[in-house]
Amino acid sequence: MPVAQWIPILVTACVMTVTSAGCSAGLSRPSPTPDFAVAAKAQPVTAPGFVNRFSALVQQSGPAVVNISSIPKKQVTNAESLWPPAASEHDPFLQFFRQFSPNSLPDAGATPRNVGSGFIVRPDGYILTDARLVADAKEVNVKLTDRREFKASVVGIDQPSGIALLKIDAHGLPTVKIGNPSDMKSGQWVVAIGAPYGFENTVTAGIVSNTARLLPQETYIPLIQTDVTATTGDEGAPLFNLTGEAIGITLVAPSPEGVLEGISFAVPIDAAMRIEQQLLLHRRAEHGHLGVTIQDVTWPLAQSFRLKKPVGALISSIDRNGPAARSGLRSGDIILRLNGTDINDSSQLPVAVADLRPGTSAHIQYWRDHGPHEAVVVLGAMRDTTPASTGPDAATSPGGRSNSSGYGHFKFPHLTTVG
Repeated sequence: MPVAQWIPILVTACVMTVTSAGCSAGLSRPSPTPDFAVAAKAQPVTAPGFVNRFSALVQQSGPAVVNISSIPKKQVTNAESLWPPAASEHDPFLQFFRQFSPNSLPDAGATPRNVGSGFIVRPDGYILTDARLVADAKEVNVKLTDRREFKASVVGIDQPSGIALLKIDAHGLPTVKIGNPSDMKSGQWVVAIGAPYGFENTVTAGIVSNTARLLPQETYIPLIQTDVTATTGDEGAPLFNLTGEAIGITLVAPSPEGVLEGISFAVPIDAAMRIEQQLLLHRRAEHGHLGVTIQDVTWPLAQSFRLKKPVGALISSIDRNGPAARSGLRSGDIILRLNGTDINDSSQLPVAVADLRPGTSAHIQYWRDHGPHEAVVVLGAMRDTTPASTGPDAATSPGGRSNSSGYGHFKFPHLTTVG
């Protein structure tokens, strides 16, 4: 072939090669210097230290986590099986489990059980868990990570806080380290060890979404909100920080809509341990009752009341026969201090009151008519059956319960009843 006919072929070959290397030594040209910064090639993100931290946490704290099953006193007919969740007979997922794991599916004639988790707080067999898991149970069984099983006795149940204390006949058991929930901040990592749908010792992780979410339909205690998935079987599961300290007890509220994706809650461990002390000593917990419904003080409200900043808890309604009313408090008052402690946010007041015993004289400083006032309130006793109520109609709803919009049984309240 003539040389002239080869030239287009060579040029085409040059274009198809990597331009930085050139077609040949004779055809290569120096690359012009770009007038902008070129980022270095990103390296694969690896975090072996971070992953090892999770593994170390599970190795350290996992042995203190237990699996709990309870048999309710009232047997429910046609009860749904724990696993698989709500599947039809023709569901391919259900068929898969029957084919490859036939023994994992519950027998239709088996005794219905509630399944959840808990954790050991004392080496002589005391265990904290969710009150719903063991309330009205005729039998409670506990399985340790070493596969030993025990029948447990219920030491005490505190419905307002949602905490229960169990006891098994064992000694020298591993216990969880108790952390400080107030040190947690939104965005920090947390780990939970539970038993979703009965799959024991399941480890999940997520981040803290909010450190004080008040859901009065569930408990008077401001809860830790996370994005850790919590579902049936995770009741009572411990929530750990990355140093392996327990900072909360997982709360799973019943919801007709199913699992709340990307959102779960935990009772802070410091509040739970205060309840544990009362249950241990008295087999029951007592909580003070004020008899008011409160709400946050917003900037517009603060300005209308001539407060310098939005602090305190605004009384939106009051029980006419309750302790607060008997002491002269009324709707429209803003509670600023309780026994010398500032109430900067309304969520502080329910916990502060509930931590006091009935009959205690509480010194309250409040704001009325653009000025401070004081009162002494002799607290009543909180009723177990009605831990709190929420919503704009709290004062007028039948039976003292409130109406509020929300998702399932998790309510997103505007108002909170104290006690």
